[in-house]
Amino acid sequence: MALKDLENRISVAQSLAPAVRNANTNGTGIDLQGFNSAMVVFNFGAWTDGTHTPSLQHSTDNSTYVTCDSNSMNGTFVAVSSGAGANTIQKIGYTGGYRYIRAVMTVSGATTGAAANAVVLRGHPAVGPV
Repeated sequence: MALKDLENRISVAQSLAPAVRNANTNGTGIDLQGFNSAMVVFNFGAWTDGTHTPSLQHSTDNSTYVTCDSNSMNGTFVAVSSGAGANTIQKIGYTGGYRYIRAVMTVSGATTGAAANAVVLRGHPAVGPV
């Protein structure tokens, strides 16, 4: 069976660069114009301390962001507050109608923190390949 090429059908953008996080961080806004679907992926590495809560925000202008409600997401994120959440991946589908989205990491009680990053996969391009 021949596999179909996915690389030319999606675009990957980094919202939160890989880093050890011990403070709240807003990711870079990702423009969804020209795409008809999106998925946000948080990748957690080593966890030392604190509670690390991933979330998603959206915006019409890449300036004023609001937190996405459950109607704008297909799935939910879970806070990482122990070693059990280390080296895990969390993903949700974005179903809202805003042009821009960004990943957000809210951190409490962390001294050393946890390693994490977030990427946005944009799919179903209006014009392909991407």
